[in-house]
Amino acid sequence: MPDFLPSNWLPALVVFLAVGMAVVSLAFLTESLREVRRRRDFRRQLEAVAGKDEVSDAVLSTSLLRDRAADSRLDSVLTTLPQVQDLKVLLEQADLNWTPGTFITISVGLAAALSASAFILSQSAVPTLLAGLAGLSFPLFYVRRLKKRRIRRFEEQFPEAIDLLGRSIRAGHAFPTGLKVVAEESPEPMSTEFRQIFEEQKFGLPLEDSLLGLADRIDLVDVRIFVTAILIQREVGGNLAEILDKIAYTIRERFMLQRQIRVYTAQGRLTGYILAAMPILLGLAITALNPEYMAILFEEPTGKVLIAAAAVMQFLGFLTIRRIIDIEI
Repeated sequence: MPDFLPSNWLPALVVFLAVGMAVVSLAFLTESLREVRRRRDFRRQLEAVAGKDEVSDAVLSTSLLRDRAADSRLDSVLTTLPQVQDLKVLLEQADLNWTPGTFITISVGLAAALSASAFILSQSAVPTLLAGLAGLSFPLFYVRRLKKRRIRRFEEQFPEAIDLLGRSIRAGHAFPTGLKVVAEESPEPMSTEFRQIFEEQKFGLPLEDSLLGLADRIDLVDVRIFVTAILIQREVGGNLAEILDKIAYTIRERFMLQRQIRVYTAQGRLTGYILAAMPILLGLAITALNPEYMAILFEEPTGKVLIAAAAVMQFLGFLTIRRIIDIEI
């Protein structure tokens, strides 16, 4: 074991694992019990209306009636806060079947685990506070990462889904039937979103509200254009299949322009990655070759301050480079 590691690193690791796993396990256990209760209530309601043989797991797994599920007391209290509504939308956009209470429990648990470990290692308030803030922000970063990845997959599949919907309308199907065809023939997450639209209007929700719900869940300009075009067509009339073809063509052209921009900015992205990784790799190499030379940074108070300042500046520089090369069209 390297000499610069503190002697109490093992108790800190044990505390982190114990506190973090305990809180996260409790959160997921609560979520599992809530899901079981939700499915049981939905099955009982649907059996009373449609008959037991017609109730399938596919119907139970939809998020159509998600807001009617029995929430915990924590969720009931949190729903009174306006920021929690934005959190619920974010969790839905990331396709996570978490409640705001579960998300907050996980965040607080990770913050407590990291704070306790940092306090054992440093016996200081500043590292403890920074570790707690990192624990609070990590679940939010994870959810936003899932949301971004899911929206990117949806964006790639969207032109093909629009073409499929247009072909279905040309074949003589009604618009709701075309939504069902897209839900059955498209991969995830496209199938989930269009299935939700179809199920919502099937159960009586106005189609306008269902489409606006899609625009809220998928934060893309293309989706808003798609929804607006359909709503206008339903008001004033026109050839819907031709409108969908033009929307799909516009989206594909924008994709082509985005790929060209990525080619032009490839050197800038590579430069950012190299500059971000070089100090870390160089530090690891020096540590492997001469551990005593690098131990000063970890043992002396000034060295710890320099490491923290370097990490902050590296992070800000990486974000700045990404901001420069991130061109939106």
